[in-house]
Amino acid sequence: MNKLDELIQQLCPNGVPYRRLGDIATICRGGSFQKKDFTESGVPCIHYGQIYTRYGLFVNETITYIGEETAQKQKFAEPNDVVMAVTSENIEDVCKCVAWLGDGKVAVSGHAAIIHHSMNPKYLVYWLHSSSFYQQKAKIANGTKVIEVAPAKLSDVVLPVPPLEVQREIVRILDTFTELTAELTAELTAELTARQKQYEYYRDMLLSFGENGGGETGNNINFFLVAEIADTNIGLATTVTKYKANQGVLLIHNSDIQENEIVLKQHEYITEAFAEKNHKKRLQENDVITVHTGDVGTSAVISKEYAGAIGFTTITSRIRNPQKVLPEYFCHYLNSHRCKAEIASMTISDRSNLNQNCFEKLRIPIPPIDEQRRIVTILDHFSTLCTDLSSGLPAEIEARQKQYEYYRDNLLSFTPAD
Repeated sequence: MNKLDELIQQLCPNGVPYRRLGDIATICRGGSFQKKDFTESGVPCIHYGQIYTRYGLFVNETITYIGEETAQKQKFAEPNDVVMAVTSENIEDVCKCVAWLGDGKVAVSGHAAIIHHSMNPKYLVYWLHSSSFYQQKAKIANGTKVIEVAPAKLSDVVLPVPPLEVQREIVRILDTFTELTAELTAELTAELTARQKQYEYYRDMLLSFGENGGGETGNNINFFLVAEIADTNIGLATTVTKYKANQGVLLIHNSDIQENEIVLKQHEYITEAFAEKNHKKRLQENDVITVHTGDVGTSAVISKEYAGAIGFTTITSRIRNPQKVLPEYFCHYLNSHRCKAEIASMTISDRSNLNQNCFEKLRIPIPPIDEQRRIVTILDHFSTLCTDLSSGLPAEIEARQKQYEYYRDNLLSFTPAD
């Protein structure tokens, strides 16, 4: 029998009482200050938006302050009070809260509730993030575009109130579990970062050649301008709003182009008729598409899946002789640090635009075709390993989070007292 079981058997053998939040706490709305009232120093304050974006479950120092004069008109949370955001854009986030564990009082903004109670503050915050509370808040939340839970309705929320010794032990367990989960997430993220850097180092090493000038051979390596090995064009560069459709020809934006792959942020289409008027810009399988505005130079090879699509202000390169230059090799080189640095020096600094004429003047090292195949095979294999880890990482982190939530919800569920 573990310590928690021993405490429950000793202190509440007949079950744990469930109470209305309004019976064990006072709940009031926050004050009225806004972001424009922030100062570099003064009275510590918590703005409701920061609960979503800047704080974890517990906070003992604020990141913002308001002036003394503004503070005189505000509402304050005392140490150990819970500060809850009661307005959000979705049901998942509304009622997210933090325990104020600082030494003194803190000003609280509007769209927030201050919960003053006599419970263990960490226990209460852990419970307010449980599935049991989620089910109850879903019933008292109002709104569609903006979701709100009136502080007065929080009074009717029912929660288990075990003895303080039991609350403290649950907090100790969940603090430890939270720390272990965070450590594992950090380790997995670090592993992915290290693997990616290893891939980039190896790629750049494989694609580093001694340059002897355009067309001259040195160690079986020829250097050619992009214009000498490929035909390039800029994708659609005019407004397409009136030609958009629910179905038709897919648009590929600069933001959809990742290193060696297309990752669509959204599916946007233009009409077949408008696409036909711009048929020369339609993408073919094995074209290389390059970011023109944004992360300039980042490139991917068009697969059969995206053949027929049209890029929007992207740069397309169509290799003239794939028997001499592999599109995949060309793409890998464009993504190398050396090439990206050269491309960055060509961009229009205030807009991060890559001029097509400058792009065509890039010097590309072209080894023999067999060497290109060898390089592509190695880099594709290494890229696949990184991609597998990258796709597996979110799944692993999500699994750990679900495991934590399951464990937390079980710890916070009790047999009700008779």
